[in-house]
Amino acid sequence: MLRRLWLVFAQATTVGLALLFVVSTLRPHWLGRFSVATGSPTSLQARAAVTAAAAAPNSTGVRQISIEDPVSRQSAQGSYADAAKQAMPSVVSVYTSKQLKRTGTGEDPLLRQFFGEPNGLEPQRVISLGSGVIASSDGYVLTNNHVVQAGDEIAVALTDGRRLPARLVGADPDTDLAVLKVDLQNLPAITFGRSESLKVGDVVLAIGNPFDVGQTVTMGIVSALGRTNLGINTLENFIQTDAAINQGNSGGALVDSSGLLIGINTAIFSRSGGSVGIGFAIPTSIVIHVMDQIVHTGRVHHGFFGIEPYDITPELVDAMKLNRNDGVVVNGVLRNAPAGRAGMEPGDILLTINGSAVTDSRSMLNLIAQLEPGTSVAVKVLREAREVQLSITVGERPPPPR
Repeated sequence: MLRRLWLVFAQATTVGLALLFVVSTLRPHWLGRFSVATGSPTSLQARAAVTAAAAAPNSTGVRQISIEDPVSRQSAQGSYADAAKQAMPSVVSVYTSKQLKRTGTGEDPLLRQFFGEPNGLEPQRVISLGSGVIASSDGYVLTNNHVVQAGDEIAVALTDGRRLPARLVGADPDTDLAVLKVDLQNLPAITFGRSESLKVGDVVLAIGNPFDVGQTVTMGIVSALGRTNLGINTLENFIQTDAAINQGNSGGALVDSSGLLIGINTAIFSRSGGSVGIGFAIPTSIVIHVMDQIVHTGRVHHGFFGIEPYDITPELVDAMKLNRNDGVVVNGVLRNAPAGRAGMEPGDILLTINGSAVTDSRSMLNLIAQLEPGTSVAVKVLREAREVQLSITVGERPPPPR
């Protein structure tokens, strides 16, 4: 009798497990109502309280979930609406116009003799588009130098529809930055973040007015940091991003997931002219330095040594029998330049500037450009297999030829 009961029980259990397997495979939603929550009610309540506390507004008014909380970080991936809402009012459209003289028979004396003076050849006005970022509530606007350099007149269009004339305070062609000023107070200025804290993989938003379709927000990540040797600017130290940047985005904002400005969008790499996911922005570490000088002096004073650098190559290491492949070879020294007066010689290998390592000619140029003219800096060079310490009084980099 017991054997028969045990056999019935075993068969019933087997059939029940088989049915459970079939239902969980084909109709899993039937089991949803019977799912068991993990964790006790107390632990879930505590976790919710921690998340709510982490999402409290910070000093800039942005609600941001703590980056240390992995669950909160996952939640932030659902929407970046708060970051966009925080930054969008601070991004403007920049319109520049230039009057071009139209040519006709009036330019040629022979044609003018036969046909007389031309009629109806009015000067043609060409309008260009870019973007900008309101940097201060009293009317300073950041943009790219290439957006405004050819314009006779500049206008700024705010997100609320107002269109204001703007004047050029100053520009720096070496970094491709410019500062405009509009005569209006209490503007929605953006909050600056710190580009130094960025990491590859961080989410960023690009905001601007591509092709004049209206303000547009695109999302991507930081693809690379410290991009140089691109041939875009004289001084390069770009943030690379795959957030879509197109014509008209130049001068617009690159913000982090909190809506804080971490770069000014400036260029794209493209064979077609459209975005292919390789865009570049000038980091705020450079932007703030340049803007401060333009606002106070009208121009930027970059440091200058007066040397011709040459990157170290594997062939050069073998030829010169060097025991290192870092640094920059001084190929030439300008006469009466700061480096020459300090005793630097052709053939020296520049190792450090004020303790910062020199890895290539671009990094050397960026380090020197950030130095204040007139200050004294410590420079270490390698000369005939021995290290030599030099003290150079920084000169001022001459402006680029027009």
